[in-house]
Amino acid sequence: MIRVVLVEDQTLVREGLASLLALAGDIEVAAQASNGEEALRLIPQFRPDVVLLDMRMPGMSGLDVLQALKDSESLFPTLILTTFDDDALLLQGIRCGARGYLLKDVTLEQLTDAIRRLAAGETYLQPAVTSRVLKGLEKIRGDYDGFDKADPLTERETEVLRLLAGGYSNREIADAIHLSEGTVKNHISNILSKMGVRDRTRAVLKGLAEGLIG
Repeated sequence: MIRVVLVEDQTLVREGLASLLALAGDIEVAAQASNGEEALRLIPQFRPDVVLLDMRMPGMSGLDVLQALKDSESLFPTLILTTFDDDALLLQGIRCGARGYLLKDVTLEQLTDAIRRLAAGETYLQPAVTSRVLKGLEKIRGDYDGFDKADPLTERETEVLRLLAGGYSNREIADAIHLSEGTVKNHISNILSKMGVRDRTRAVLKGLAEGLIG
């Protein structure tokens, strides 16, 4: 079972999400938090596979929760859920350690797919959001000016990076370019190494900043 801690201040939304996730046979909501302070207590206690985190909460926001968990070295794979279509919020969340981002208008299938990907060690950006970030390249570029330039990518690695930017999973990338899933994983490992980043999301953002994809 994939164990989830659900952090959402609105009771109806929180209980609705918990009920929907219960329909997935492999996902269990291990704990629910109604505010940031409660989240900081429950997340280290339950040590979930995935944290499902609302960003806009009164008092301690989701960003505050992420930063506090990061500072205490208790950060678990976190999927941001929000009703706000805000690219700046997306980037702040990623900088604070979030591994995925979804708007609340997604389907249950999309939500459970994202949770499974994070539990499997992947990252997940909703393709529609990623597409908009691609168009907002100039806003992102300034945040990465201080990074060392990435080592040159091969044509195949650039192709894989572009598919990562589209929100595709390893299996979907493998199917799209007719490679084995293991070969795709090797390409991604090489991309992360060459770009000097620790996860797929940062690889995409650095690729955008350097004009490698777009």
